[in-house]
Amino acid sequence: MFRTHHCNELRKSHIGNTVTLVGWVNSNRDHAGVIFTDLRDREGVTQIVFKSDEHPEVAEMSHKLRQEDVIQIVGVVSERPEFNGQTTVNPNIDTGEVEVVVCELRVLNKADVLPFQLDKELSNEDLRMKYRYLDLRRPRLRENLRLRHRVTKAVRDHLDKNGFVEVETPVLSKSTPEGARDFLVPSRLSPGKFYALPQAPQQYKQLLMVAGVERYFQIARCFRDEDLRADRQPEFTQVDIEASFITQEDIFGLIEGILSQAFAKGIGVKIPRKFPRMTYQEAMDRFGVDRPDTRYGLEIVDLTEVFVGSKFGVFQRAAEGGGVVRAINAKGFAGITTGQVKRLEEVAKEAGAGGLAYIKVEGGEWKSPIVKFFGEAERAALQEKLKIEEGDLILFGCDKWEVVCNVLGRLRTEVCGMQGILEGNTDLNFLWVTDFPLLGYDAEEGRWGAVHHPFTRPKAEDVAFLEDEATFGKVRADAYDVVLNGVEIGGGSIRIHEQGLQARVFTILGISEEEQEANFSHILTAFRFGAPPHGGIALGLDRLVMLIAGESSIREVIAFPKNNKGVDLMSDSPAEVDFKQLRELYVKSTFQEKKKV
Repeated sequence: MFRTHHCNELRKSHIGNTVTLVGWVNSNRDHAGVIFTDLRDREGVTQIVFKSDEHPEVAEMSHKLRQEDVIQIVGVVSERPEFNGQTTVNPNIDTGEVEVVVCELRVLNKADVLPFQLDKELSNEDLRMKYRYLDLRRPRLRENLRLRHRVTKAVRDHLDKNGFVEVETPVLSKSTPEGARDFLVPSRLSPGKFYALPQAPQQYKQLLMVAGVERYFQIARCFRDEDLRADRQPEFTQVDIEASFITQEDIFGLIEGILSQAFAKGIGVKIPRKFPRMTYQEAMDRFGVDRPDTRYGLEIVDLTEVFVGSKFGVFQRAAEGGGVVRAINAKGFAGITTGQVKRLEEVAKEAGAGGLAYIKVEGGEWKSPIVKFFGEAERAALQEKLKIEEGDLILFGCDKWEVVCNVLGRLRTEVCGMQGILEGNTDLNFLWVTDFPLLGYDAEEGRWGAVHHPFTRPKAEDVAFLEDEATFGKVRADAYDVVLNGVEIGGGSIRIHEQGLQARVFTILGISEEEQEANFSHILTAFRFGAPPHGGIALGLDRLVMLIAGESSIREVIAFPKNNKGVDLMSDSPAEVDFKQLRELYVKSTFQEKKKV
């Protein structure tokens, strides 16, 4: 038996008991010949004491211990004594009222000098990733993994309670032309052919509905070969859900229940059981983004009508040429620095603007080169619509609707950060965003694409718009996203279940009949054999746990993540493989390393 108790278990009620503990040496301190060691396991810390006057041989061994040595001790639980009339109780740990006086010590494994200290935050993320197994010994990351377990279990339990069946779908599947870039796996048994790792189990879960499973879920591993960021990895986990004979309202209620359980079981926080709702159009008009953070204002105000006939040509041309003129009022931010203005100009240009027009309200004056072009009526309208006061900063956008939304949405987020509006804010603002466009036009490609994916159902009242390309942009989808504090944590839709409608959508997306037969015949054929109405959603488990844990990157809640270049520095992957392996797969790399100049 390695232990009788874990290192967060002992209390005053255990005083006088002989116990056996195992763990890692967290710290070692010598006080006048008495060695105090904090022994740590995954549950916590216990102070153990080596006394040379009671067990001299054991005390002598303790001098050779170093941080992260793995040891086993046997000792007697004692109350922490007073020292120079002062208590030595440590109120910061659960075992702080007791200590264990060691009578036996066994070193199970020695540790080399660590590449970094575990009790200090490390800014060098590459070093953390290289020694991830050491990084995971930190209490914060260790708790994140346990939090992830609690959240996952809460999700499973809630779905099981509601009649959902967990079904595993294939990891080796077929590459299809929609979606992001696939990870491909060459087949040895079928030379020249490739599997694809699934970007999502979308088609399989719909086929399970055709099969009559009715209520399916899976904690699914998914893979996308795309550029990385703080909330994105090449491999990730999602809570994948699909159900037959289900409405959008049913899905909203189910997910609100799941998230309620996830927060309650994860961190003991109670959240609302019904979330506010907002259409895509409203979200874009008010916040410039389809996943708005509603914890703060800075809402976009439409000024298009104000500038019809204006003497300020830039605004006038946008207002009369099918574009829009809009603005946000950054209250109290007229004291913005030159460096901050430059940064906002960069953000605006990155978002598609030609420049940035703004007004500072200081000393009772509107300070901006553009103000001289405004008439009294325009100034009065701006004053009323934007609620302009002393100290305000007005930021404008004028262009096509999509561009202005993007520009002001990005500026809104940037200004929020500059002003520190959310510092110390612990609100949890959930939101459903609904009625997304079904189709979006790609001017570069010269074709229509699916905003979500090609299996998303158009709203019944908009199906007629699919008959004429001139009205494709009017088609709304039975699609929905659940958002928390400006982060999308899940998205889904009611699906197409009729073979004819699905084929029509494929055709609109530029997928020929031959391509439909080659890539989607399995699902089109299945829809001919009594496919039930169905719909579903997928929650990003990594993002959800990140938000519950209060982390800023999903790498902090994944045991062994890749870095921002998609590399596992610990195992040094991806890596080259032996020529023999490639030959067996009938694969030859055409990559040539660039010659160093």
